[in-house]
Amino acid sequence: MSERSFQFVQDLWDDAQADLLSPVDRLVYRSNLLGADGRITNTGGGNTSSKIMERDPVTGDAVETLWVKGSGGDLRTSTRENFASLYESKVLALKQVYEAIEPRGPETDAEDQMAAMYAHCAFNLNPRAASIDTPLHAFVPKKFIDHMHPNAVIAVAASRNADQLTREIYGDDILHTPWRRPGLELGLKLREIHRERPDAKGVLLGQHGLINWADDDKECYHLTLDIIEKAAWYIEARDRGERTFGGAKYESLDAERRAAVFAQILPWLRGQVSQNKRLVAAVQDDDQILRFISSHDAPRLSALGASCPDHFLRTKIKPLYVAWDPQTQDAAALKASLAAGLAQYRRDYSAYYQACKRPDSPAMRDPNPTVILIPGLGMIAWGKDKSEARVTAEFYNCAVEVMRGAEAIDEYVALPAQEAFDIEYWLMEEAKLRRMPPEKELARQVIAVVGAGSGIGREVAYRLASEGAHIVAIDRDAQAARATSEAIVAQVGMGVGVAGSGISGCGPAIGLGADITDRASIRAALDTAILAYGGVDSVVVTAGIVAAPDASGHIPDEMWARTFAVNVTGSYLVADEMRRIWDAQDLSGGSLVLMTSVNGVVAKRGSFAYDASKAAANHLVRELAMELAPRIRVNGVAPATVVQGSAMFPRDRVIASLIKYGVGYSEEEADETLRDRLAQFYADRTLLKEPITAADQAEAVFLLLSRRLAKTTGQILSIDGGLHEAFLR
Repeated sequence: MSERSFQFVQDLWDDAQADLLSPVDRLVYRSNLLGADGRITNTGGGNTSSKIMERDPVTGDAVETLWVKGSGGDLRTSTRENFASLYESKVLALKQVYEAIEPRGPETDAEDQMAAMYAHCAFNLNPRAASIDTPLHAFVPKKFIDHMHPNAVIAVAASRNADQLTREIYGDDILHTPWRRPGLELGLKLREIHRERPDAKGVLLGQHGLINWADDDKECYHLTLDIIEKAAWYIEARDRGERTFGGAKYESLDAERRAAVFAQILPWLRGQVSQNKRLVAAVQDDDQILRFISSHDAPRLSALGASCPDHFLRTKIKPLYVAWDPQTQDAAALKASLAAGLAQYRRDYSAYYQACKRPDSPAMRDPNPTVILIPGLGMIAWGKDKSEARVTAEFYNCAVEVMRGAEAIDEYVALPAQEAFDIEYWLMEEAKLRRMPPEKELARQVIAVVGAGSGIGREVAYRLASEGAHIVAIDRDAQAARATSEAIVAQVGMGVGVAGSGISGCGPAIGLGADITDRASIRAALDTAILAYGGVDSVVVTAGIVAAPDASGHIPDEMWARTFAVNVTGSYLVADEMRRIWDAQDLSGGSLVLMTSVNGVVAKRGSFAYDASKAAANHLVRELAMELAPRIRVNGVAPATVVQGSAMFPRDRVIASLIKYGVGYSEEEADETLRDRLAQFYADRTLLKEPITAADQAEAVFLLLSRRLAKTTGQILSIDGGLHEAFLR
């Protein structure tokens, strides 16, 4: 490892590893190192490049190629496939094409026309779309270039006297240029700066970030770290702690009270900001964010909005700041302040759009805030999924750090509204949004699966997660629930972004323990789900037990009561606790699915406690459908006996069933062999002769939760392979 020492960034360069890599793989390596540190650049932000000699696939001639991080990639996770490769000479030739366009300039579509030309410069048919920052790398005649968004450097670039500060911190090594929208014009400006000052090592881009260069990739990497380190030292030497933000104006609630208030307001708030499309929340309430939100200067600074374009593309031009005193006002007062604040925010955003829009601007997007700041409580960030919400929170943390740094050394200055609008509604950004893949069928949904620790519940959780749902896996066995959620995260990934300190860091699933027969336990689990995602849309209850008779064939009273408590009352308690969330959110499209059984309509000896409880559960479905309409649909899935993967069939019960039905077996046979034999016995009693599996039930649950059966409620869907005894009659 390198022996260089830094305090505010981390030097991760390893010669032994880098020297084994090809030129392109060294670019990937350098990029991953830079992207791994949030103090260097934010998720999805920044780009790197290398100019590499390659063989032209047609002529065989040696040609100079520009390899640069492509559009939409993330440096931390990028692979070779995330980099565009272009003929350097063809990109440089775009200057003549650009100069032929009239009129040129920031208020024309000339930059958009040029961006469409990058595809004609692709080397070796590389399909990766080139970034709008490509000219910044192409027009500076250096082999290696880093363009980062470090908080400390942006703080300097977003200060009122940025030019003077740049000279004071860096001397002649690093220059400053005022704000200019990324694109070919900025690339040409950088070329001009380099020609005039060839000894300069980089440029601070006003309001935006840092670009620096070298003819050695390791040198370029360490130069990036040096520039950030110097800015950070300069800021820290002048930071005044709490006084940098004017000192504390509000006293924060303790952690327990914050959680209680969040649980009380979040479902309602989620409903308010999800009027166009459902959003998912990420909550942050650590000391660092509360220091800003609860300060005297937070209203003034938050109203100025973000500086770096990467920030406000996620956070919008500004957050919603709610003036609420946590020590003298209650949650009802907070809700009233939020309602008034949301209404005003929408009016302000509409006015901002109308004042700044251009003839070809895309239609106005969702006017609701993506960041909400509440003194003494914390920050709520919103996104289409948990990953996007975490990234939004991450970006606003970056914006706060930029404001802290700028206020410590000078005075923070945000981008003018028109410049911010031209980035937010840039046609290039609109094209990037349109290139994104379509959302999955259960995207934006938060679904609780009660009984997710094993069997049908676990399979349901997996199936719904594969369709884009956020899963709250709940089980009496908390460890089993966590195992299910961890398997989902391993299956679908955490998404982009790194959850910082204090940000609700769960990904697409969480695992929680709860006893379905205990209302307080259910409420606690659902409150945790609210803190994780902002609310809950649908619930599936698969938890259940079978009451086995004793040796005399009698079912003890306590076992009868326990069977009904789990199989019937538990489902009612879950529905009743969910009702307060559904009512608060006031969003249509939610569902409740109860796992009943075909035994609910088939009378037989030996399991009448279970069968009677499932008959009651079937009717509970109908009663709840009446109670929760029209907002919530309620249906049941009635499986025949599912043996494979079910926690209800340990080895001793399997053997007892085989004996009961006269099916031959051997004590030496493995558990799975015995289960398969019993499953086939049950299958042979059906019309289709196929064993019923947990996956079959999960598919039925998915259909009922999706919009495919959107007009179905109060129904029991039997998944039994054709058990004629259970036919409707």
